Amino acid sequence: MNKIPVRQIEEPDFSDSFTIKDIGALLSGKDMVQELHRHNFFFVLVLKKGIGIHTIDFISHPVNDYSVFFMQPGQVHQLTLKNGSTGYLLQFNADFYLPREQSAIQIFRKVSTKNYCPLNAERIKKLISILDYIFQEYNEKQERYKDIIKANLEIFFIELVRQSKTPESLSKNQNSYAQERLEELLELLRKHITNIKQVTQYADMLHLTTYQLNAITKETLGKTGSQLINEQILLEAKRQLLATSNQVNQIAYDLGYEDVSYFIRFFKKHTGNSPEIFRQNFK
Repeated sequence: MNKIPVRQIEEPDFSDSFTIKDIGALLSGKDMVQELHRHNFFFVLVLKKGIGIHTIDFISHPVNDYSVFFMQPGQVHQLTLKNGSTGYLLQFNADFYLPREQSAIQIFRKVSTKNYCPLNAERIKKLISILDYIFQEYNEKQERYKDIIKANLEIFFIELVRQSKTPESLSKNQNSYAQERLEELLELLRKHITNIKQVTQYADMLHLTTYQLNAITKETLGKTGSQLINEQILLEAKRQLLATSNQVNQIAYDLGYEDVSYFIRFFKKHTGNSPEIFRQNFK
């Protein structure tokens, strides 16, 4: 049997802090197979046609037609994308796109917390048309092309939030206030988990009481604030164990633990394995 040719995605040239690539041209007749790794930039994969599998933070998603994947800096992923897939890959950092208006911040927060968004042919069509324009501007680089790209990215994110809503979710009487506060909390956890680990501290940052914060997390996810904090600590520990070669004591220190043995006991209590055994089991 002939070996299937494989195409790797090279790390982007961030001289402009933004890149957009045509998937068909990127694959260039080859499959793409990537091992588990992490990025320090935003990664958006929009597929009109797609076959493969995409594992993000240890959760596997099918790569199908009309699908969108959105990853934040720090997340780990493993991607297999078959030849014949079409669409766009966007990569950018926070220096390039960082919304300042509250409404734009809320939109970006919504799209960036959803790693996988399956759509349909009609819904993907509008998104692709926006990316066609961004792709053209990026390649032609005419006067103030970055401003045009940023403006169209904001439109793209608004459309993605619209398109990813299902009729079921639209019909439910959801508590939008609780959902927005939850999204704020999750963003704070991602940013501050290495040095802030108390529910009371996050409640203070959100100008809520501990009771109010727990009521929000219970209503939206059925979990307490402490459970979400523990989950974020464990997720970051797993990311470092599997996507870096750092020693366990270094990982513990990076996560804000001076007592390595305490970190090991915490990890084993919640996963059933020590950090070293967990790492070995995934090799």
